[in-house]
Amino acid sequence: MDPIFTIIVIVLLALAVSDLIVGVSNDAANFLNSAIGSKSAPRWVIMAVASVGIVIGSVFSSGMMEVARNGVFHPGMFSFQDIMMLFLAVMLTDVILLDLFNTLGLPTSTTVSLVFELLGAAVIVALFVIARGEGSTDLSQYINSGKALAIISGILLSVVIAFVCGAIIMYITRLIFSFHYQQSFRIFGPFWCGFAFTAITYFALFKGLKGSSIMTPELAELLQGNMTMLLGAMFLGWTLISAVLMYLFRVNVLKITVLAGTFSLALAFAGNDLVNFIGVSVAGLDSYKLAKASGDVQMMMGDLAKPVVANTWILLTAGLVMAVTLWTSKKARNVSATEINLARRDEGVERFGSTSVSRGIVRFALNVNRSISRNLPGSLQRSINKRFRPLTARERTDASFDLIRATVNLTVASLLIALGTSLKLPLSTTYVTFMVGMGSSLADRAWGRESAVYRITGVLTVISGWFLTALIAFGVAALVATVLMWLEEPGVYIMLTVVVLILFQSARSYRRKSQKEESRDAERVTLAGDNIVEALVGEIRTTMKNIVRIYNQTLDGVFKEDRKLLKQMVDEADELHQEAHRRKHELFSALQWLKNNNIETGHYYVQVIDYLNEATKALYHICKPCYKLIDNNHEGFNEAQVNDLKQINNDVSEIYDRIIQMLETSDFSDLDYVMELRDKLFNRISDAVLEQVRRTKKGNTSSKAGALFFEIASETKTMVLQSRNLIKSQKLFVSNVEE
Repeated sequence: MDPIFTIIVIVLLALAVSDLIVGVSNDAANFLNSAIGSKSAPRWVIMAVASVGIVIGSVFSSGMMEVARNGVFHPGMFSFQDIMMLFLAVMLTDVILLDLFNTLGLPTSTTVSLVFELLGAAVIVALFVIARGEGSTDLSQYINSGKALAIISGILLSVVIAFVCGAIIMYITRLIFSFHYQQSFRIFGPFWCGFAFTAITYFALFKGLKGSSIMTPELAELLQGNMTMLLGAMFLGWTLISAVLMYLFRVNVLKITVLAGTFSLALAFAGNDLVNFIGVSVAGLDSYKLAKASGDVQMMMGDLAKPVVANTWILLTAGLVMAVTLWTSKKARNVSATEINLARRDEGVERFGSTSVSRGIVRFALNVNRSISRNLPGSLQRSINKRFRPLTARERTDASFDLIRATVNLTVASLLIALGTSLKLPLSTTYVTFMVGMGSSLADRAWGRESAVYRITGVLTVISGWFLTALIAFGVAALVATVLMWLEEPGVYIMLTVVVLILFQSARSYRRKSQKEESRDAERVTLAGDNIVEALVGEIRTTMKNIVRIYNQTLDGVFKEDRKLLKQMVDEADELHQEAHRRKHELFSALQWLKNNNIETGHYYVQVIDYLNEATKALYHICKPCYKLIDNNHEGFNEAQVNDLKQINNDVSEIYDRIIQMLETSDFSDLDYVMELRDKLFNRISDAVLEQVRRTKKGNTSSKAGALFFEIASETKTMVLQSRNLIKSQKLFVSNVEE
């Protein structure tokens, strides 16, 4: 047999490991978010529970491997060498796409990715077979198009049904328990947890273990025939257990319910989605064994359509790889953070922006709400609003949402997925869990008028990514398959090189980004509680150092026409401004912590944050045009302009050195001296502007460089003015807090 096929098999197995890693990173959000968002247990406990579910589910997934072999195409229509190219194209595409979505922090469906990658690659390979005149000329003989249509209908159904069910059940649940649920939960808690445990158990049995060696056809038939009695017994049993744990042992049963749901979803994920990661590679390995035994690379692969029993050791190894990835993958946390950020109850900096569509949806919802309010009795509205009265800042924990919503998310998702499975609907675990979470957060009034437009944009972005997944997966797989079928062996080496380079570049970019974020997080201290003054002083001191450093390097970069340095300074200035802007969004929360102090304290704090924002904005407005001048290859500054700006830079550095020294020593006695330095700088800037006007009249400077000179002068004045005002307000803020 040609050695190229041995190489392809080795590559397929290596890609299977890689796919397991990137696949878990994407799908971990499905079963971790409710537990992590509600902080039902320490993170290591949540991860341990999910890991056990993954390992057990992977061992029981032997009945799910047919999807990769004959779910989308008819293997008997393809020869061994053609089907190996098809499988390789699918795996190369899958690794790239899942890594891309993980890097962006967007959850996507591995099922949809796999199906449409198989479809795209199969279509191209079939067209090559037809072009060679080696088989039927009817493309429909090669492709199972009904499967793709079923997946699309499943997407539409799961998105709408999950969102509506999540919203309705969360609304009813909150009416029953309210946010102050401790009292009512003592009465209804055992019944609620009994229902939740029953739904989760039903889900684990009929979704998580469906098709496994444990769930034999005889056992499944027996359970199905006695379903009503079985569900009743489970509800009664779980309710009694919940009551005993609550009343006798004082256990918080909600936390156990959330952990049980996490285990159940992790079990189902591994049991059903494992095929998405290793099914193609295992099919490739089996094809290789068949061809090697026959000695004919042209043999048709109809044997792949036969029932398959997966190797238990392969399944166990795959489960262990997924479990390890769950603990080590930072990208998994990135994807989880997206959903938790969209569902959190608190306001703050939003990841997504505003669009005309999201604004229109919010306006429509507000108008509908006003219409309903006009027709509802006032007493009923007051009763409803009382149930939805949020916790105060002092009552809240640092969880993104409470345990009641976490149990709703897990219970509803489990029921819907189990129901879809029993009706043979191709529901996606990702779609259902995400949309249930979004529906419950909407009903829970987590999307207030301050955040709704941004949250809706985020949800629409994720949903559009799901639909684009199908198109992108089909297109990229088709392109890769074209290269492989056209160039054959050279195409294999070319595509392997391309994929390795893409993954290497992605990993390097992500590592750089993560290091930068970790560095910022290390410097960032939450402005809350007793450390608010210390935190604010430390952050302003760091910001002032960064301002003068970026300003100096920007001028140096424009003098030397160093495009790379200027681009770096633009990015750093933008990050600095975004961080200051984030503080403005946290004003309300910080002022809540300051409410024990007098009004003047809060007033000075608002001023400090506002001046910080304006100073960083002015810096960005200096860096950006400097970069554009050099990036567009315009003529730089002449010697006279450089000399004027160097003198201005020296004065700016002296002012910031004094400001930083005052912040480090908490001695603000040099404020008047800083005022003198500021006046000196402003006089120098005025003289420099007059000189530039003379140069412009004489035609001794380019128009672009001249305009930039004026802009730097103006924004430098703004930056220094706001910084001096900031340090003055900071002094008053600190002194008022100390009093």
